[in-house]
Amino acid sequence: MAIKILMDTDPGIDDAAALTMAINDPKIDLQLITTVAGNVTVDKTTKNALKIVRFFNQDIPVAAGAQLPLFKDFEDAARIHGESGMPGYDFPQDLPTPLHKTAVEALHDTIMASSDPITLVPTGSYTNIALLLSEYPEVKSHIDRIVAMGGALGMGNMTSAAEFNVFTDPDAAAIVYKSGVPIVMVGLDVTMKALLTNENIEKLQSLNEAGQMLHDIIINDGDHSDQGSAMHDVNTIFYLLHPEAFTTRDMWIDVVTDGPAIGETVGDIRGAYHNGKTNAKVSVDIDAQAFNDWFMAEVSAIKM
Repeated sequence: MAIKILMDTDPGIDDAAALTMAINDPKIDLQLITTVAGNVTVDKTTKNALKIVRFFNQDIPVAAGAQLPLFKDFEDAARIHGESGMPGYDFPQDLPTPLHKTAVEALHDTIMASSDPITLVPTGSYTNIALLLSEYPEVKSHIDRIVAMGGALGMGNMTSAAEFNVFTDPDAAAIVYKSGVPIVMVGLDVTMKALLTNENIEKLQSLNEAGQMLHDIIINDGDHSDQGSAMHDVNTIFYLLHPEAFTTRDMWIDVVTDGPAIGETVGDIRGAYHNGKTNAKVSVDIDAQAFNDWFMAEVSAIKM
């Protein structure tokens, strides 16, 4: 049976790649896409999500969400993802229309209408998810788990302490981690190890139309390096399908919400401060070769 998921996202180059995998893998049942301000403003992230849905000629509903973090000033990542958030490819312009519901309303309605528990996959800031859990606590028992891209036990990518998604709205992240819903943290500790290699990035353009699209946006990644590009958000889908490629540790995660370490995810690695309780399964290592092999196989199998 396919894994039912809802993706809350801020496309974004790697978000677009994650959506590509979620849309096309038959073992994933993507029922709803909601958008949030993050890599770029929410009007742009919504348009980018619609571009991906239209590119693959799918009928997946898209709902626009939070324009701003709960309390913190908004700071985007256009320096990495470009002004549009998804530069480099000429997408179709005849885009579908987003739902008239808000992201939170759409998340609530989809979760409560599902006959089975559903998995939430946030790959942007967690503002929509925090609002959902706060405004509609009844959804918690209908959520199987949250598989979230974000956080780091080691060095961040916004400050030496903080990863971008959590830094963007640390108050929302704190609500999510305190919610009691099972959480898998897929953070920089694994995403910075599983770089899509430059060799594979070049191969993408010869695979098919989807590979050409992914190649053209990935080469515009402002964080691209001599070793390759970090496909941060794609690791959530990889985890759902291949958890055996990850090493995880159960621990308690606290989120710093003010001061110079704002946005830091602090793991109680000794189990010393929460009476041995844990609130997250934290990804600490990954099979980078398996990730690359899977990524290329997934794109190769896409039929347009």
